[in-house]
Amino acid sequence: MSTASEPAGQAALSICEALLLALHERGLLPEHEIKGVLRDAAATHLGAVGTEVEMAHHRSVADLINAIIASESSVQRP
Repeated sequence: MSTASEPAGQAALSICEALLLALHERGLLPEHEIKGVLRDAAATHLGAVGTEVEMAHHRSVADLINAIIASESSVQRP
C-alpha cells in the first residue's frame, strides 16, 4: 500500500546517501564512520517505542538501514 510519506522517505534516503558518499569521496568521513552513522540510525529505530504498528515500521526502517550496511553500498557508488 502506497502512502504520501513514501516519496518523502525515498527522497530523504537518496539525499543522505549522496551526502555520505560525497563526504567519503572527499576524504572527510572514513568508511568506518559512515557505517557507524548508519548503525546509530538503525539502533535509534530499534530503540523506539510506540504502538505495534509504529514498532513494526521502526523495525522495517532498521532492517533497511542494516541491509544498506551489509550491501557495502554505504561507501561505494554503483
